[in-house]
Parts: sequence; C-alpha cells; structure tokens
Amino acid sequence: MSSHATVTPPKPAKTLSGYKPFWAKRFGPAPFLPMSRQEMEQLGWDSCDIIIVTGDAYVDHPSFGMAVIGRTLEAQGFRVGIIAQPEWNSAEPFKALGKPNLFFGVAAGNMDSMINHYTADRKIRSDDAYTPGGEAGKRPDRASLVYTQRCREAYKDVPVVIGGIEASLRRIAHYDYWQDKVRRSVLVDSKADLLVYGNAERAIVEIAHRLARRQPIESITDVRGTAFMRHPDDPALAGWFELDSTHVDAPGRIDEILNPYATTEETAEAKGASCAKAEGDAGAKPDAAVPAVQPIQIVRRTVSREDGRAVTTPRDRTVIRLPAFEQVKSDPVLYAHANRVLHLETNPGNARALVQRHGERDVWLNPPPLPLSTPEMDLVFDLPYARSPHPRYADENGSHDHGTKIPAWEMIRFSVNIMRGCFGGCTFCSITEHEGRIIQSRSEDSVIREIEEMRDKVKGFTGIVSDLGGPTANMYRIGCKSPEIEAACRKPSCVYPGICQNLNTDHGPLIKMYRRARALPGVKKILIGSGLRYDLAIQSPEYIQELVTHHVGGYLKIAPEHTESGPLSKMMKPGIGTYDRFKQLFEAASEAAGKKQFLIPYFIAAHPGTADEDMMNLAVWLKRNGFRADQVQTFYPSPMATATAMYHSSKNPLKKVTRDSEAVDIVRGERRRRLHKAFLRYHDPNNWPLLREALQAMGRADLIGNGKHHLIPTYQPATDGSYQSARRKNSTPTGVKTSVAKPLAKAAAHGSASGRAGAAGSAPRKGQLLTQHTGLPPRVTGSAKPGVSRTAGVKAAAPQGPAGARPAARPPAKAGGRPPATGSARPGSKKPR
Repeated sequence: MSSHATVTPPKPAKTLSGYKPFWAKRFGPAPFLPMSRQEMEQLGWDSCDIIIVTGDAYVDHPSFGMAVIGRTLEAQGFRVGIIAQPEWNSAEPFKALGKPNLFFGVAAGNMDSMINHYTADRKIRSDDAYTPGGEAGKRPDRASLVYTQRCREAYKDVPVVIGGIEASLRRIAHYDYWQDKVRRSVLVDSKADLLVYGNAERAIVEIAHRLARRQPIESITDVRGTAFMRHPDDPALAGWFELDSTHVDAPGRIDEILNPYATTEETAEAKGASCAKAEGDAGAKPDAAVPAVQPIQIVRRTVSREDGRAVTTPRDRTVIRLPAFEQVKSDPVLYAHANRVLHLETNPGNARALVQRHGERDVWLNPPPLPLSTPEMDLVFDLPYARSPHPRYADENGSHDHGTKIPAWEMIRFSVNIMRGCFGGCTFCSITEHEGRIIQSRSEDSVIREIEEMRDKVKGFTGIVSDLGGPTANMYRIGCKSPEIEAACRKPSCVYPGICQNLNTDHGPLIKMYRRARALPGVKKILIGSGLRYDLAIQSPEYIQELVTHHVGGYLKIAPEHTESGPLSKMMKPGIGTYDRFKQLFEAASEAAGKKQFLIPYFIAAHPGTADEDMMNLAVWLKRNGFRADQVQTFYPSPMATATAMYHSSKNPLKKVTRDSEAVDIVRGERRRRLHKAFLRYHDPNNWPLLREALQAMGRADLIGNGKHHLIPTYQPATDGSYQSARRKNSTPTGVKTSVAKPLAKAAAHGSASGRAGAAGSAPRKGQLLTQHTGLPPRVTGSAKPGVSRTAGVKAAAPQGPAGARPAARPPAKAGGRPPATGSARPGSKKPR
C-alpha cells in the first residue's frame, strides 16, 4: 500500500489570511448572515455577493457547515446571505435575497439528504434533527440536485457551486442504496458548474476571489478539492499523462525468447526493422544515417501498463482514468476497482487527479485539498459566530428552547470542536472520505477562548461542557512522525491492522488541554462525548487515568463494532482483545478514582463480511458479559464508503480487485438483516421465535434453554411482535403505517398544489418535483405480504452510537453528543455551500 517512489510534496497553499479582502469588507461582520431583504437593508447591503442555499436550519455556530463557510467568506470581505430550507416546489423562494453577484453555494446540509430521510431499512424517518421542532420533510430527497435546479431557474446566468457531505460523497459514479443501482456523479445530474469536496475553506475562498476578478467559472480548473466537467479533447490537457485504470485482470506482455545465436541484424530483420547504426557502420549511405536529434515534446497520452513494467510520471501532471460510468453501472467488479483506486488517491501529499467518463464528457477530480494549518484552524474557529440559531426560529418569547428547538443545535450547544479528520479508516465511515486522514488541530489557546466565550455569552450554560472532541476524541495533535513519510504514504489506515510504527501516539497535548480547560473559572465539568479510539488510548495509560477520573459522566461510549475477526477485518477495526485491555485499564482507573462507571459498547449488525455464525458468537459474548443493547445499529451503505463497495460488488476493495479476488459475504434481504439485528437484541422476547428457528438450522440448539448459559429460553411470553427503540420518533409500532399522509395533509391544509395533487392522486403540474415527502407513494420493498402494511410487524432499527463516530450511519441521538453529518461527516466538518 505504501509508495516507494520519491514523492515531491505539493506546493504550499496560499493561506486563508493571504488574500486581499474584497471591497465589501467595509460593511464589517453581520450579527447573523441575512436571511431576508429586510436584514440586508439593515446592514446597508443592496445585494449579496454570495448566497448559500442549505437543507439545514441556519445555526450560526462552528459545528454547522453553512455558518463556517459563510463566516469564512465574510471574513474575506464578501457579503454572504443564507437561504435555509427553502420551499422547493418553485423557484420563487430562491429569489428571496435577489440575484447574487458572484455565485450560489448549494449544499444538502450536514447530512446526506437520503440518510436524513430514511432509516437503514429504507423507512421514512419522522423527525429531522436539523429542523426547528425536529419536524421532518423540510428538505427534498437528493437536495443538492433539487436546489441546484431551482437556482438555475431563478437566475440562469449565475454560477452554481455545490458541496457539503452529499456532494462530496457523490462526486463520482456511486452506488445508491435507496435505488439499489449505480448513479452518475452528482455533478452530472445537477448540472452545477463546480463541485467542491472535503473541507472547503481553501477552495471556496479561492473560487470566490477569482470570480470577483471576473474570471469565468469554466476556466477554474486548477483548484484542489474541486470537480468539474470537461471534454476529452480539451486543449488544456496538453502536457498531461493519463494512466489507464479502466480494466482489471489485464495480463502483462509476454516477451519472446530471443535466439542467443542470432546477430543484431537478424534480430532486427525478424521484427521487421533495421539497425540503422549497424548499417551505417557497414558503409551505408549518409542519407540512411540516424536523423538529427529533435527536442522531446511532452504531450497528453495514455500510459499503459500492458508491458508489465512500472511507469513513473510526474504526479502533478498525471491523471488516472477510472472505469466509465457506463462500465461501473453494469459491472460490480469494475465498481469495486474504481472505489479502490479512488481511496488510494486520497492523501493530499501524493494524490493524483482522477477522471471518469460520463457519456461524451469527463468528470475531472483534482487532488484533495491541503489540510489547514493550526493558525488557519484558529482563524476559522475564532470568527464572530453568534453561537445561536437565527432569530427567525425563536418562539414568541425569543427563546430557542421550546417548540422551535433545533435538536442538533441542542446537542452541540455547549460543546467545542478541537480538531478535524480521522486516520482510523473504518470502511463503513464517511469521515475520512470527506475530512481526510490528516489531523488538523486547533491551538490550545483557541479552544480555551471558545470555552470562555461559551461560558460568558451562551444562554443556559450551567458550567458543564458537553464535549471537547471531534470526529474522534483522542486524535488531537496526533499524526505521522515524519512529514516525508506522511506525504508518500498510501495506507488506508494508520491504526490497522496495528498501530503504525511511524505514528506519534502522544496524548500529552490533549491531557494538558483537559487540565487547563477544567481549571477555568465557571467550568464545573468537561465531558467527552465524541467517539473514542480505544486502541490509541491504551498507548497512553496517563490519558485513560485523566479521562476516567475527570471527564466521564458515569458512562463512556466506545465502538468495538464486533467480536469476530471476519467482520472486523472488513471494517478495519482492532480485535476484541484490544477492547478487553482498554476495559481493564478503564475499570482500574475508575476504582482508583472511587467511581462506579461503565463502558457502553456499540456493535454493527449486517456489515459486509458478517456470517450468521459471527452474529451468534457476538450474541453469546454479549450475554456472557451482561450487555443488553437498547439500540441496534444496522449497516447503512452510504455513498462512496469502502464497505458500500463491498455491499454492492461482493468484492473486497481493501485488496487488489480481480474477477477471482476475495468474495465477501453480504447480508441482504429483510429476513437476514432482521436476524442479525435480533442477535444483537437477544434479550427481546419478540426476537426469540426467529432466533430459535435460526439456532436450530445452524445446529446450535444447545443455546436454547432456561439456564444462565443459554442464549434464549424455551418458553415464549405473549408479545405483539413490535420493536420500539430509545429514539421513539424513529420507531414503527405495530399496525402503524408510515406514509406521506402527514406531509400531504399539511400541504393540503395550506392549499398547495403539491398537496392537492398528491392527495387527489392526480398528475403533478408541469415542473413540480415529487419525492416521498411530497407526493410519491410509500416505497415498496417487496418484504410485506399482500394486503398487509409494508411496516406492520417489522422492527425499525434506529441508528445510534457514539456521536461523531459513524456519521454516515447514525443521525443525532441525544443531548450531550454530537450530531453527525453523513452521510455524513459531523457538524464539525466544514463543507462547501
């Protein structure tokens, strides 16, 4: 996986503070970025330079992407407006702030809109944590596409830049779990001008300044972290090398065995050539001599590996051609291969550009953005955030704590983000695909300033900081010991199969920050609510001692995910022995501190590579250790994740993909997915009939009995067959039909065309967009019996787990944690808007 070739590090990026501010800097920062013409007039603006359209409610806090991008652009001198959760059935709401001078920035929100709308069982969710009052249905399915189309309708000549987690994870042809097919790049379907992926500050600031200089957006093709459409015969491609990676199992050239007795002339003649030098030596005429040497001209060409030899080309002028959309949509093996190549080209230090054909044009992906330095991270987080939802969402008392409360805001209201990125590389997670594997840390002073500001300015602060973390709580200032090794590395994880010998695992800076933060006047307690990487933690017993003694509120959530080596190897997670070691240290530290504290482990059901026997062994382990899972996390195939490629192709992209390469056991179908969830909830009487049948079929009837060593009893109490999770809003009680009746009724009450069309079953009017929230019938999964509600008797599993650990799989769970942004990355992920 690692590269042995010399890699020239990319040129240092222009710092965020290195730009000359735009002229509108004279207006100064706004209390809130305006959401109406009235607010613009109060600020003295006649127009906006940039308008951000987002599927989330506007919360002016550094854990919300639209606020970070908006405030970063504002600091560059641009006038930025926000259109949050607009009605999408017409273009009128997209005209609310007038025509932007430079561009529209569009994002679905902090979560992929499909993950925001549907559970892992494809059932419609009844709440949305990023909406006032938790109300569902405030954004469309595939929001990036719909918003972009409406922006085009509103002002067809205004450039549109899409970004955020939804666009980031759909930047190439990707498997779509909800349609069960491979979809085109979101750039193609949306017809946007540019796509910005990953942490977007560098790219969006550069794009804004170029557009302000009146540079055409179609000419902006060299910004890292962007994707755009181009024709294969683009003259700008002169001087580029193209590596063809559109096939698998291509045999190398077989060299002919040379006759050791043949002369040079005979060998040349056999190949239909001549040896000009030899002929010259034999007295050939002068005009037969070798022609004069001409300068070498580097032109765009396809560099093939068919000759079996390694090819070295300048990485900054090399593009890798992935299999075309038309290939991967019908060939799962090529899809897995393309996914592997993409993940190998994610290190900003050595990544090459990627290109993928879609019809007559190519989607071109520039290398990932360079990570922000610590001073740049401080600049972003020290911007003048109001640290509150926009006043538009306040109730009649001016409060955000009652009927209009935004659940995601409530979760991070008293938390602080200290870093970005994750080098864990878990295959089911979207953090590394979005934020990258290189940790970007704030300075200790910046973090302390934010805690003090929160203490002094945020209403309702009681002295308890709910989280001091990030995507992973204990990766602060941890990274590769050598910048040269880091720039050349192509490993997907720094901690799997074991911790890399080049990884610095010093938790000292984090311990120092913890101690300084809890010593602040007015701070009573600092909790750690982000996911904890326990295989790193055991490298620093002092950190565990500090954490357990001062920063655990009775329970600590960690995610071993499984106990069996098969699924763990497909997740790239450490073995259960590492968990046992951490548990020993945790309990010893708790006892030394005189505290009774508990670990809450989280596990995944139905992950690729998980056999039924693996789930049975996990259930036995849970029973033996006295764990009863209240919430069940089922694998959710988010776009572009490695595990999703496994799910779609039944191949393992962690290794070289060929037609005959390793096959992966995939858990498909309602019955088998339900069985895997049932093993995790072995203690639920509703699951006992299914488990008895499965155990008998597996030849493990010895686990059925009424003893303590048995998994499930022989008796069966009366049950209704339903399941209700701790997140009650996302559960489906028996006999309740999930449908679009509620949004349709609401729409009809307001007299909307979409409500009348959906309720009456008539055809929608021209230009109207229907989704399952606004008129389409309930999704038919094929699992229900004829005449029976598709949700009756089927248990709904609500995603859960340590917030920030698996954004692609878990929506927000409860206060004190961090709302993920999946699809997504977490709200701390800074995404282009």
